[in-house]
Amino acid sequence: MSIARTRLARSLGRRVVLALSLCLPTLTVLATPWGDVQRPSSGLTEVFGGAANGCIGGADALPETGPGYVSIRRYRNRYYGHPDLIRFVHDLGRGQQQRGSQFVMIGDLSQPRGGRMSSSHRSHQNGLDVDVWFTLANSPTAARQLMDDRADPASMVAPGGRTVSRHWGASQFALIESAARHPRVDRIFVNAAIKQELCQSARGDRAWLRKVRPWWGHDAHFHVRLACPADSPSCEDQSPVPPGDGCGEDLAWWLSDEVLSGRARSKGKTTRAAEPEMPFACRAVLTDS
Repeated sequence: MSIARTRLARSLGRRVVLALSLCLPTLTVLATPWGDVQRPSSGLTEVFGGAANGCIGGADALPETGPGYVSIRRYRNRYYGHPDLIRFVHDLGRGQQQRGSQFVMIGDLSQPRGGRMSSSHRSHQNGLDVDVWFTLANSPTAARQLMDDRADPASMVAPGGRTVSRHWGASQFALIESAARHPRVDRIFVNAAIKQELCQSARGDRAWLRKVRPWWGHDAHFHVRLACPADSPSCEDQSPVPPGDGCGEDLAWWLSDEVLSGRARSKGKTTRAAEPEMPFACRAVLTDS
């Protein structure tokens, strides 16, 4: 490996460690009061803080079904978000409806007032994140039967982690391209093998590929994050997405033996630090009656 590539890999490794808390799911059950709140706070909608340390006041609820989409696992009560996020889901569903008769399965958004979750996510806190499953459902009823928490849908990544599986197809490509081209989307997290497939298959305008970022997991669903809305000055965006389509050496690192063997991820694991203090405004959001 050249000196330049070695430096690039080290730099990427540092960036990965710093960003772990922004997207990695967590299986640990944490004590948090935010999951006990059953409805949004009153007042105008506003986002406070970032995806991994924030909340949302006056959130909107995503309807259970709409043109081209179905919201699944509703018992989690994680189907709330900023109006921009609700509109994004509706736009994604309408696009799917135009392409065929199947439905997009929409997973977790945020809790009624955002905040930390007791399980599954460290992000999804400020009403701007949503998980979208790659597998399409033939009907809302079929979606609910498939997504009953006994097992997730099929992985889109083949054993070995370097290529997509037989479950990947044109429908999955069209779905994620549609999401990435949406003007409110800041970035999308997917498995590196899926990103590589997108890089190899995209034709014509490739600008949308820049938003699609490789990350651990995310082989059966992709994670959409919107940019901070204009009505929320206290919202905190992530650092800007790097220039380019993201199909170069940075992607190659994600598909390297170091990453696929788990060595890179184990290097980033440290003793769990104390949770950062939430934005001051979130106290009022949490306690609003």
